[in-house]
Amino acid sequence: MENRTPVSSGLLNALRKFGGSLIGTVHDRIELFSVEVQEEKYRLIRLFVAISAAIFAGIMAMTFASITVVYLFWESARIAVLVGLTVAYTGALAWILIALRRNLATQPKPFAGTLQELKEDSECFRTEP
Repeated sequence: MENRTPVSSGLLNALRKFGGSLIGTVHDRIELFSVEVQEEKYRLIRLFVAISAAIFAGIMAMTFASITVVYLFWESARIAVLVGLTVAYTGALAWILIALRRNLATQPKPFAGTLQELKEDSECFRTEP
């Protein structure tokens, strides 16, 4: 009978260890990704609720303020007041849209942690000992 050399079992053992390490690394990255997805979901929900509340309160305040001002100037300058309010609200809308655009531009990149870890993993495989 021919004896098998332990080289093949050593190679098989090394491949098993490598496979286990690879699976562990992939598991860690997927877990990090799922945590970041959850964080993004909560951040978006909070943002949506805050924006909705601000819009509702703003519309109510502007409506009643506008009615009050037009009522006060009904006899003397109602057209001028209505035009002034329209210009003021349009200017406020433009300012809010510009501020929102700036805010969205400065938000952190989604899944930055996962991307950084994958980049570091990729660099580890590229470096030669």
